[in-house]
Amino acid sequence: MSNESPRTPWDRPRRDRGRAFFGTATALALVIAGALGAKLIDSTPAIAATAPAAVGQAIAPVAPLAQPASFADLVERVAPAVVSVRVEGKIEMTAADSEQMRRFFEQFGIPVPNGAPEEGEQRKSEAMGSGFIIDGAGYIVTNNHVIDGADKITVILNDGREIDAKLIGTDPGTDIALLKVESKEPLPFVPFGDDSKLRPGDWAVAVGNPFGLGGTVTAGIVSARGRNIGAGPYTDYLQIDAPINRGNSGGPAFNTAGEVVGVNSAIYTPSGGSVGIGFAVPAATVTKVVAQLRDHGSVTRGWLGVQIQPVDAETAQAVGLPEAKGALVSMVTEGSPAATAGFKPGDVVLKANGTDLKDNRALARFVAELTVGQTATFDVWRDNANVTLTATIAARDEDKIRAAVGANPDPATPGAAETLPGVKMSALTDEIRRSMNVDAGKEGVVVTDVASGSDAEQKGLSKGDIIVAVGNADVKTLDDVTAAVKAAKDSGRKSVLVLVEEQGVRRYLALSVG
Repeated sequence: MSNESPRTPWDRPRRDRGRAFFGTATALALVIAGALGAKLIDSTPAIAATAPAAVGQAIAPVAPLAQPASFADLVERVAPAVVSVRVEGKIEMTAADSEQMRRFFEQFGIPVPNGAPEEGEQRKSEAMGSGFIIDGAGYIVTNNHVIDGADKITVILNDGREIDAKLIGTDPGTDIALLKVESKEPLPFVPFGDDSKLRPGDWAVAVGNPFGLGGTVTAGIVSARGRNIGAGPYTDYLQIDAPINRGNSGGPAFNTAGEVVGVNSAIYTPSGGSVGIGFAVPAATVTKVVAQLRDHGSVTRGWLGVQIQPVDAETAQAVGLPEAKGALVSMVTEGSPAATAGFKPGDVVLKANGTDLKDNRALARFVAELTVGQTATFDVWRDNANVTLTATIAARDEDKIRAAVGANPDPATPGAAETLPGVKMSALTDEIRRSMNVDAGKEGVVVTDVASGSDAEQKGLSKGDIIVAVGNADVKTLDDVTAAVKAAKDSGRKSVLVLVEEQGVRRYLALSVG
């Protein structure tokens, strides 16, 4: 299953390992101002007698909350279990790296020195991150992106000792890695806490190694829970405003009891430094991942075999759902558990084992946590009726999944429809197939033009997309499109689901029928 959210260049999460040098961080302050509106009320008896009664109830003020005098006792207790992680590896110079260096020297009129790195050359690299000890045997949690590509990992303890670390396992899906060090004496460690008890406004204390500065402490509050930062479907992040920077990655976020409630992993930043918006993988996710890494060295997730996408208001209206919820199936992988269970593109999965699914991410997490061979029931919305399907879950194999998508399987799917507003289409002629490298067996119609400013363009339809279905009707010809769009209009719908394919990936668009 895949799920991506559009992000602007400045607000994508940064997951940078801290370099072993000092940098300059720019602090930005965000001020939220609210405007209070006032209404004049004539207090004459006649108007007062006819004035409507007040609606709602004012929120009563409370006594000022007592703030902790200091976090010093907490930090003193947990600091011995927080470590720095030094990573040594090699990076391969790219053509862009070589060109950048050449321009740097030319800018100052200096000849490029002999021995300057060239494209393809490997150079030694070193980076710093953070981590924390989770038991006395020497197991240490950090981020996957901190140790990714490392040839050597060294853990620096709070007392200054340096110990070589062994990589036990990684989980790129949640950005968690587990290390192990050997020590003659038991090591101090910190316990995990229950992050589900956190509320926005609760204190959070971050300890880590920003910019190579070991043992740095920052404090703030939990700003929000359940954040989707576009880093995969397997976890929703805690958002905290305790400043974290490069090198904090992999370090712990504590509650006021000194329990680890999250692993600091990413920040939103326009400058590379902290602006007070950081994200931590919740403890509940980390403990599940660490248990598998410790026992097996890897994480196994359940696999259903569907590509899914969110259900927005227009999509819900197009399929006849009263509200936007669940996960829309845009593709079913041939030979997958979903195909065997009878899933079809266009299905909207509303429940899993009787539990309502808020969105497509909820379905992804539900399936991922199932074990191989386990059966699960799914309530789906299809052709204005509820259908219950039962699937036997398989193991998720990323290589096989990529191969299946790359092979561009063509399962039985709903089809396309008539001339949509602002969209010009053509049959898949032999000439078009050759020019677009479309398989001879592929059916559908190709989009030849999309009017600028049209609903279709705004929804993401592009020239070259292949329309393979409209509504629940397979598309083989332009007449199929016309018939499906007419059916949608006749049923009183303002939009219709159009299944489009681009480079082997399928997605649904809810397009206006005019």
